[in-house]
Amino acid sequence: MNHDTHRRWQLLAILAVIGFLLWRLSPMLMPFVVAAMLAYLGDPLADRLERYGLGRTLAVSIVFLVLVLLLGGALLLLIPLISHQIENLIQNVPRYVDWAEHTAWPWLQAKLHLDPRTFDSDRLIATLKEHIGSVGGIAGQVLGKVSRSGLGVVLWLTNLVLIPVVAFYLLRDWDRLVAAIDRLLPRSIEPTIAHLARESDAVLGAFVRGQLLVMLALGVYYGGALSLVAGLSVGALIGMIAGLLSFVPYLGFITGFGAALIAALVQYGDWSHVLIVCGVFVVGQLLEGYVLVPKLVGEKIGLHPVAVIFAVLAGGELFGFLGVLLALPAASVVVVLLRYLMERYRRSDLYTEEGEADPAIPDEATEVDVTVSTAAGTVETETVIETPPHEPPAKP
Repeated sequence: MNHDTHRRWQLLAILAVIGFLLWRLSPMLMPFVVAAMLAYLGDPLADRLERYGLGRTLAVSIVFLVLVLLLGGALLLLIPLISHQIENLIQNVPRYVDWAEHTAWPWLQAKLHLDPRTFDSDRLIATLKEHIGSVGGIAGQVLGKVSRSGLGVVLWLTNLVLIPVVAFYLLRDWDRLVAAIDRLLPRSIEPTIAHLARESDAVLGAFVRGQLLVMLALGVYYGGALSLVAGLSVGALIGMIAGLLSFVPYLGFITGFGAALIAALVQYGDWSHVLIVCGVFVVGQLLEGYVLVPKLVGEKIGLHPVAVIFAVLAGGELFGFLGVLLALPAASVVVVLLRYLMERYRRSDLYTEEGEADPAIPDEATEVDVTVSTAAGTVETETVIETPPHEPPAKP
């Protein structure tokens, strides 16, 4: 085994160990990952303040204070609105149940030719009563276990407290951590890793910041349009959910559109408001596809919708909610790596070396212009297809 092969096996072993540790430690990495994302988002602003002559600690303190104020202001604005929307939703639950029982379910029975007892409310209630005892027993066991140990609540509160603390220290030492990682890299691959890191930083920064702005803009648009234009009592809540889920292609649109249609049918029961809801979401899709994403996210990321859906599902399967949170940033970095590998492939001998002509494949026919004389004495030019002669195979 030569030196290059041995070095590659060492790098693969190191990467495998790092991946295995991340997979095993994923349940406890949530506060650190969220803190690292906040530090990553705040680092450019801290660097800009440093260029104005401020010390790193003071610049980080200002950035951290701005982030806290923005988060606190958002919570002060959103919590009353969300609570009011949830109250409206709870008050409208009987109307939703009545609409489902007397309108939606009979329509489905008629169209799909289902057994009338399929959506029998008395039958469903009787089934729930039969199993309510077992469900209550399981819930009692779970609640009893949680109340006895209290570990889940303690861990949740600990993670909540750890996020700002870890984010502050990561943001303060961000440049030093990056420099330390750079010094640990093998010198033979350091230029390549540094180049890929710069490209990944550009793509990742544009994607994360742009996608957050797209989610915010869509949430505000859908919430405002459904409340003001369509007049839905729970329009703001549906709009916020649609905007929050818009990081997965079409998930926010499908969820919000379905919920808004049901809300319009229950609240008004006419087709005019259904058409208004359809118009709101059609305009929202046009706004997202032709204005928000090209302007805020850009075209250089190149994440296909199918790739985004696969990344989210794969991340959730491997790492749970943490994987869903990191799926799209990781996918944008993978795009950079794939572009680099594609460029390496196109410059390799495997791609550029031309092979010898295969004698089993005939040469392509070519078009040749031939000048001919007609019977009238005129000269014309005709285009004929000329195929090369094929020699018969030699006899043994």
